[in-house]
Amino acid sequence: MISREPTIERLATAQQLLLTPFGLDESHLSRALAEITAHKVDDADLYFQYTRSEGWSLEEGIVKTGSFSIDQGVGVRAVSGEKTAFAYSDDISEASLLDAARTVRTISAAGRNGRVKAPVRKVATSRSLYGGVDPISTLDSTAKVELLGKVEKLARSRDPRVAQVMAGLASEYDVVLVARADGTLAADVRPLVRLSVTVIAEQNGRREMGSGGGGGRFGLAYFDDAQIAEYVDQAVQQALTNLESRPAPAGEMTVVLGPGWPGILLHEAIGHGLEGDFNRKGSSAFSGRIGERVAAKGVTVLDDGTIADRRGSLNVDDEGNATQRNVLIEDGILKGYIQDSLNARLMKVPPTGNGRRESYAHVPMPRMTNTYMLGGDRVPGEIVASIKKGLYATNFGGGQVDITSGKFVFSASEAYWVENGKIQYPVKGATLVGNGPDALTRVTMIGNDMALDSGVGTCGKEGQSVPVGVGQPTLRIDGLTVGGTA
Repeated sequence: MISREPTIERLATAQQLLLTPFGLDESHLSRALAEITAHKVDDADLYFQYTRSEGWSLEEGIVKTGSFSIDQGVGVRAVSGEKTAFAYSDDISEASLLDAARTVRTISAAGRNGRVKAPVRKVATSRSLYGGVDPISTLDSTAKVELLGKVEKLARSRDPRVAQVMAGLASEYDVVLVARADGTLAADVRPLVRLSVTVIAEQNGRREMGSGGGGGRFGLAYFDDAQIAEYVDQAVQQALTNLESRPAPAGEMTVVLGPGWPGILLHEAIGHGLEGDFNRKGSSAFSGRIGERVAAKGVTVLDDGTIADRRGSLNVDDEGNATQRNVLIEDGILKGYIQDSLNARLMKVPPTGNGRRESYAHVPMPRMTNTYMLGGDRVPGEIVASIKKGLYATNFGGGQVDITSGKFVFSASEAYWVENGKIQYPVKGATLVGNGPDALTRVTMIGNDMALDSGVGTCGKEGQSVPVGVGQPTLRIDGLTVGGTA
């Protein structure tokens, strides 16, 4: 059997799913784009998508729900200056494609583009970060139900105080095809799976919750017995810890953040502020600060969409650009922003492979992929031991950020009070309050234990949600405000 180069293989898969069944080929895409560029536009693209998804959930000892859906359609976009015209349809046909093209081209006047000959066809370069497996078919329905049952049984066996177990298993097979006005064709085949575990423990009338889980761009075989046990242990341990928690103290204090998922604070408080659209419009606290010191020495922050199998990684972004390893902050100095094509053109910089959209029914915008801080040279235990009085936060729940001011509020789902370098007891109700750019300047110790999260992140922006990754080492931040319940 002769195998094709992965980029060509993905393109063939996308054409077979998104063009051939509807009587379309590349000539129809070229005609639609020509309809748009008959008017003066700066950019135009077609975004075809086929998504098959499945979900199972367990509660009260039984699998209560199962869902399966197929969604497909095409989004058509024209860009002129800062303006975007966009139309989409779940009817993939020549008629709907041409109708959408004629609709969006009205963003500019007719007959001013001056394009004479058709652009040369070129297949976009792309990564090969994950296989094109359909994860839904990697386990049959019986095995999926048994997997969730295993989670339930294992969690209850860990401790008699476990009163309730909830688990969810989600799989998605996503195929996209991008055709751009410059003749570029790009495609991606994106598997995505996630297993989530939530445990409620009860003791003396008090109930507390813990959670665990993870996933990435691979098949369901990833969730073997060892992986399931790791997620269950994390959820149970967190719930039991919170049963012993006391009200969190409040005030300005030293805070140490654990590695991995606590990088969600970095994602929200820093990452969103480094997205190109906010900086082009001058609405970010980081606007106009390229080359300036925005963080303490030793702080290096990256957005990297090229890490194999990661939830936030992409072979190409949703505009057909190859993803990149982008250094945003290096040793405390702001180096750049993450860009989609529109904002990159207006800011006169190259796109960074960060043009992302939730689906064919949404316009792309600059979004993060896997955002993390590089590790330092300090031993994590040494960092915790350096706290005279302060908070050690190892897990986070929700939070919110004001992009313009950089102010953030985050709630810790697992945290500990530390005195004289010793962990005293777990605390509940701790919220971290601060300013993203200011918080970065207060980093005084960076651990050598950089870790990425387990694969659970979903980022929201302007009503669109996309899968992302976060990560960081253990960090000490001085003078951070903690809102508590004590």
